[in-house]
Amino acid sequence: MSTFQIKTHQCGKTYSNPHFFILNKGLNSGKSLINPCPNCFVIIASTEEAKNTLFHLSMMLQIGGFYGYYLKGSVIPFISIKDCKKVLLKASEATKKLEFNKHIHAVSVFSKKENELQKLLEKMTVLKMAYIQNCFKLMQRKVI
Repeated sequence: MSTFQIKTHQCGKTYSNPHFFILNKGLNSGKSLINPCPNCFVIIASTEEAKNTLFHLSMMLQIGGFYGYYLKGSVIPFISIKDCKKVLLKASEATKKLEFNKHIHAVSVFSKKENELQKLLEKMTVLKMAYIQNCFKLMQRKVI
């Protein structure tokens, strides 16, 4: 995996190299983002492949709770740029020894299935609401 740069994102700034963002405030600190937000770091990679690998690596680290150890602050927890870089570098070094693309594929399959189930749950909620509303409409007709 090639080297990368990590910087604090400045709102309105655009980047020409392959890049993605990492949330740095709140309990979701470390979450990989495609679009920037006010409280994030930008990760600039040399190639699109390196960016995708780092994006998925960061997502896996956040889901696994590896950034959580470095959270600071009592009201709004945050991760420092130094700690974020340390975690990413350490993890990227460890992944060199693994067949990391296989793991990325497995996690992306899990995420895809999770999204499908989430959409199904949303549809079930709408169906349940429609059913309940229909029951009350029927009850109102019988009362009158």
